[in-house]
Amino acid sequence: MRLILTLLTAALAYSQQQPPPTPPKTQQRDLKVEKLEETAPAATPTAPKIPTSYAVIVGVSRYPKLPPELQLQFTERDAQSIFTALISPEGGNFHVENVHLLTGDKATLAGLRREIDTWLPSVAKEEDRVLIYFAGHGFMYQGKGYLAPSDFDRDHVAESGFPMDELGAVIGSKIHARSKILLTDACHSGAITPGADASQDTESLNKSLGALNNNLFSLTASRASERSFETPDLKGGHGVFTYYVVEGMQGEADTSGDGIVTADELSEYVHTQVREFTGSKQNPTSDKTNFDPNMFLAYVPSKAKPASAPAPKFGTLIFEANMDGVEVFVDGKTLGVLEKGKPVSAAGLAPGEHTVQGVKMGYEPDGPRQEMVYPGQESPVKIRILIPRRRNKAALDLLQDGLKLYHKGNEQEYKKAAVLFENALAADPTYSQAAFYLGLTYSALFDYDKAGAAYKKAIQIDPDYLEAHANYGGMLLDTGNVDEAIRQLNTVLQREPNHAVGLTLIAQAYRFKDLYPQSIEAARKAIQINPKTAEPHLWLADSLRLSGKFPDAKPEYAVYLKLSDFDSKLAGQLNYYVLGSLVGFGRKKRVAERDIWNDLHNMAWFGICECERKASNLDAAIADCQKALTYDAKDPFAHYTLGLAFMTKAIKTGSVAELDPAIQHFQQMLTINPDMAEADMAKKNIANIQAFLKQSH
Repeated sequence: MRLILTLLTAALAYSQQQPPPTPPKTQQRDLKVEKLEETAPAATPTAPKIPTSYAVIVGVSRYPKLPPELQLQFTERDAQSIFTALISPEGGNFHVENVHLLTGDKATLAGLRREIDTWLPSVAKEEDRVLIYFAGHGFMYQGKGYLAPSDFDRDHVAESGFPMDELGAVIGSKIHARSKILLTDACHSGAITPGADASQDTESLNKSLGALNNNLFSLTASRASERSFETPDLKGGHGVFTYYVVEGMQGEADTSGDGIVTADELSEYVHTQVREFTGSKQNPTSDKTNFDPNMFLAYVPSKAKPASAPAPKFGTLIFEANMDGVEVFVDGKTLGVLEKGKPVSAAGLAPGEHTVQGVKMGYEPDGPRQEMVYPGQESPVKIRILIPRRRNKAALDLLQDGLKLYHKGNEQEYKKAAVLFENALAADPTYSQAAFYLGLTYSALFDYDKAGAAYKKAIQIDPDYLEAHANYGGMLLDTGNVDEAIRQLNTVLQREPNHAVGLTLIAQAYRFKDLYPQSIEAARKAIQINPKTAEPHLWLADSLRLSGKFPDAKPEYAVYLKLSDFDSKLAGQLNYYVLGSLVGFGRKKRVAERDIWNDLHNMAWFGICECERKASNLDAAIADCQKALTYDAKDPFAHYTLGLAFMTKAIKTGSVAELDPAIQHFQQMLTINPDMAEADMAKKNIANIQAFLKQSH
């Protein structure tokens, strides 16, 4: 009875508090995607066809001819882990006889050449899969990249190292396979060649690793001028890169929930996890332009969720022009010439942002500008040709060239695009679109100072440039300047009250400022304009919940989850840069990492959990908060609410079985964020439960 009274007192004290708001997700998180359940009848997922596969795995820890400080600890263990992952039926699905492992004194230069130069080309056929893994030292010597076998000798570099150009020649011309995969965990200790500079050594080697062959998925452990780290803190000792490669191939990288790990999924997973583990000191790299993102790497049947009726994967833009003879381009490809009053559809477009432009000889073009495509939806696009052409042709050409680079979507191309946009603006200082795209590009490069300056320039040139105001507002939300974001978004809505993106973003901004009535109003307007856009439902639900309107909030969360539940591979393509209702949600990582998508789903499931708990539906609340944790295992609010739910269930049922998980989740919350306002209450609850359990024994 003492337990019941003590816990009930604590629970009642908590229930009189304001429900804990979920904060803007600006911190780095360990994220895990879990595809939401479909309402359609489940079906058995179809297993992929596993190609005939061959692999050579090399791990070198001990170098007899190198000094003690250049010996490595865990590379041979890493090689063994890769071997295990590859031969597992819950992983690579390689036949064990087709995987050759070289460690210790087997990993000599002669051994590498025998297996890579001779064996792989002799066995691999056109439809096969080939994987090469190397963990050990990598270095540069006289402008050439080398991998260091176990018998490497610094006094005879060229004779004892395995040349990267030799590896490239073998992969590019001698090995005939549909899928070629190179995983390199090299450069553990910087330069190992006489007189070499460590940073230059690492930078040049990583560049050479990434440019071996255009038909190769090459995932390297670090980017230019970085080291690769190994640590005893990962399952007894591993290289950080290899540890997450193994985890990814064993299913953790499978963001789509189909049981298949693709090259794109593994690349994104490994980059995210390594970067977070090392505090951004190590960043794995792969060039997305050089490999098929859907290249098959592993199949993990236990991770495959039941298939259901597929959600729409494509959308449609419907164009209408204000005059005859307007040619419309979508992503640089012509859609045709429009006549006034006769709409033309562009169907089958992938969800996400697309560049559209209307052109008529003698007039300034409408665009290029960004339009969003949502799966299963038709979105109207008005093309307005109004102003006779006066634009500098050189500036136009520079902008078009910059757009081509921008849409390739990687850091180096963004940097090149920024230069072209800068030049376009220099050639024509009134070119507001050049300033706008310069802002987009610097945002993608996380250079928010330059991005803000570019957006301001675009707005200065053209005060009515609503896209510039909206994107600038979204960027300000990213950087935590909510007040200025609201000012920019108000400018948009003053000029165009039904601007759906502006309404969605300002609903988000008001929610962050605890202005819940304003957030609710803006979100409802956005939903009225386009009820099938998911994110306004989320901000409406969150603001309703934080206003204490739990019964009204729950169905809005459910609508958000339903509308946003489509192929997770497409999630990362939606709205991360411009003109979408995900812009401004605490983005701190590269677009492809999909952290925003996970954070939003974590928020939604937590919100439903809190609504169920307030309605005393404790089993449902527990299940929903556990679901939230699958998207963010380090969400302190979900852990705290789970502790409360288990504790309250113990009060109602008298079951001590609920007390251990209650303690565990309170403790998890305190470990993750001991400074939360609810920390004192969590400590009191733990103490009360432990006191009761001690007395009961």
